[in-house]
Amino acid sequence: MSIHFEPIWFDSMGAKSACTLVRTPDINILIDPGVAIMQPSFPATIEQKTEWLATAENKIKEACKKVDIQIISHYHYDHYFPDDLDIYRKKIIFIKNPNEYINHKQRTRGEEFYKSICKKFEIKNPKKISEQKKTEYPDPLDELPHATKKDFRSYNKRRKEVLEKGRKRFFNYVKKWSSFERIPEIESDDIKIIFPEEKTFTFGDTSVSFSKPLFHGIEYAGVGWVFATIIKHKDKKLLHSSDVSGPMIEDYADLIIKQNPSILILDGPTTYLFGYILNKINLTRTIDNTVRVVKEIDADVIIYDHHLTRENKFREHTKAVWDTALVYDKKVMTAAEYLGKKTVVEMER
Repeated sequence: MSIHFEPIWFDSMGAKSACTLVRTPDINILIDPGVAIMQPSFPATIEQKTEWLATAENKIKEACKKVDIQIISHYHYDHYFPDDLDIYRKKIIFIKNPNEYINHKQRTRGEEFYKSICKKFEIKNPKKISEQKKTEYPDPLDELPHATKKDFRSYNKRRKEVLEKGRKRFFNYVKKWSSFERIPEIESDDIKIIFPEEKTFTFGDTSVSFSKPLFHGIEYAGVGWVFATIIKHKDKKLLHSSDVSGPMIEDYADLIIKQNPSILILDGPTTYLFGYILNKINLTRTIDNTVRVVKEIDADVIIYDHHLTRENKFREHTKAVWDTALVYDKKVMTAAEYLGKKTVVEMER
């Protein structure tokens, strides 16, 4: 295969991450080089969780040395390292645009990261490539026709209320984005930082494309936005979904099916939050969307992992996905399984 990939660390290995190494004949890429410790409810001792975290950090930072490009889909700590800045030296960094389609917390993290980079690499007057400033943003729901038309039956009324609340929050964000001091991209001898949403970059016969900003889960998700990464070399294609929770939104499943990747790195629903943040309606919705993806794409392998493997009943909660994979002879597995290991949360301790 002209695209080779390696899961460097994922949740199924004992710490929160979706870090993936991708190699083509032209370029080496590391997607989402970050990691965080498992939540208190994860069935392991704090000593074991701390050990997994330390091992993951070492492996990810070693992988950083081997690549030309690092991709950071959003500013959650399980997707980037905000402090160990030497790992970014002499790299191209494709990173979530901190100026728009971003919530307040991630904007703050973006600002802090940018300032740290400038200080570390002594960048006093970064080349201002991204100075255009928008004042108007369309309602994102207008770009989700499949989800908008879906009939949720008895949940329709409640869904309408939730969407209206989210819409108000979105347009409050818009006011903030319009008033932000614009953070520019960077091009220096030591580092290159690019905001890549909805753009394609070419390296020899390899193209690296990025989706528009996608909700981190449900429509108007309070945790913000991410982007998906599509790497193509000749007739092979890898798609890394980042944090779309399954996908939870029907139009995002449509996006994956249209891309029809040879390799799909798909995060799952947050079943460990079932009954708290994740309700039955949206879990069912996510499973239905994932089943459709498994049926309709021609992937050689689907890594189904991030978020999902944070609790030991994840297969039970997403049973239809695993059953569909068996019926359609599709290779769906956790990252640990792909590496020939056991999924940590399923191991007896």
